[in-house]
Amino acid sequence: MVLSSLHSVDLDTTMAQQQFSSLQQHVAYLQTASPYYRDLFQQIGFDAKELKSWTDFANLPLTGKAELTHNNADFLAVPAEQVVDVCQTSGITGTPVTIWQTESDLQRLTTNEQRAFVAAGIVASDRVLIGAALDRVFMAGLAYFLGLRQIGATAIRAGSGQPALVAELICRQQPNVLVGVPSILQLVAQQLRQRQKDPAQLGIDKVICIGEPIRSDDLSLSPLGESLRATWGAEIFGTYASTEMATAFADCSYGCGGHLLPELIVVEIVDDAGQPVAVGTAGEVVVTPLGIEGTPLLRYRTGDISRLHTETCGCGSQAPRLGPIIGRRAQMLKCRGTTLFPAAISSVLQELDGVQGHYLEVYSEYDLSDRVRVFVGGTDPNLSSTTVAQAIAAKTRVKPEVVLVRPEQITAKTIIPELRKPVTFFDYRNSGKEQG
Repeated sequence: MVLSSLHSVDLDTTMAQQQFSSLQQHVAYLQTASPYYRDLFQQIGFDAKELKSWTDFANLPLTGKAELTHNNADFLAVPAEQVVDVCQTSGITGTPVTIWQTESDLQRLTTNEQRAFVAAGIVASDRVLIGAALDRVFMAGLAYFLGLRQIGATAIRAGSGQPALVAELICRQQPNVLVGVPSILQLVAQQLRQRQKDPAQLGIDKVICIGEPIRSDDLSLSPLGESLRATWGAEIFGTYASTEMATAFADCSYGCGGHLLPELIVVEIVDDAGQPVAVGTAGEVVVTPLGIEGTPLLRYRTGDISRLHTETCGCGSQAPRLGPIIGRRAQMLKCRGTTLFPAAISSVLQELDGVQGHYLEVYSEYDLSDRVRVFVGGTDPNLSSTTVAQAIAAKTRVKPEVVLVRPEQITAKTIIPELRKPVTFFDYRNSGKEQG
């Protein structure tokens, strides 16, 4: 989180000073240990000792996914023998990249996830089912396990690829907390109903959602979030994180956005040109994780669009919170003069009775306009492509082509075993190659 008139976000003075001191140490470490940033600083004529203010910081170059992908090995900042864990991004939005972690990085990851779970009220007596992969070099499942282990809670490592298996584990192991991707947890609920089990009667107190936003831009629960709450009869918590940032933003029980941890990460919200936007204005989330040894980053562009909330949270925290992700910058759609994100269409579909999953295909139609096809799963005879298209147009001013298919076709297309969450966006605008 940034403190300066430049970003107009205020922190407690002592906290701000501590954060900037940590940032200076981080930049100095980049200069001495990271081959990529050492070369970059030489190219721009910058010395870490010159970092005296937030204005100096904001003038440093941004790091994008392209730089991290094309120069991946140059981001390793420690000798190979100090690496104790290797992670890899999922590749949903492009080529997977490797993130190397030291023992210190794992301890930091543990602390981060412990605090995220504590914010949700998790205690040692809880039984927590982790619906995220602990294998396939993903960071998420490992992070959740480490955080729960630090708290002393019981971890049930279910994974996410097989809803039927997760349903079976819920019945056998009787967790009272679920951690998982919302749309996957909805499939798990379907499996339970097929076994004549009511998910709301299984003793689930809390559902901690990962990978997909469950709140609307005004911080109220989205239709998906409301559906989860009704399905499981539980309190719903949203989170936001990524492998690259190795830091989570988690709701507390007041649901006012993901709390920032200033000692672990610096967050900026910027416009398309990389310039800071006014507080409360939506823009791209740019992060500088602090205290990272293995793969340290500077002003990393997440590609996610969100906004900061700075009013004091009901829990008493004065640190800003990050709102739900509105969309991804690379997935922004332009349809005959209207700009929107796929999430806007998803939100409409979540409100429609009879819809059982969906995905979007996007093609280049002509300059400055995209062709959008929305595939909707459902067997309800009252559901038609015309009514769905009209509902989308009423909320978004865009009337896409809608194709109704059977729910199992949606599942077959969107659930990819090697990925940790469903892929619902397929972009054919550039190369014609399928992307998620």
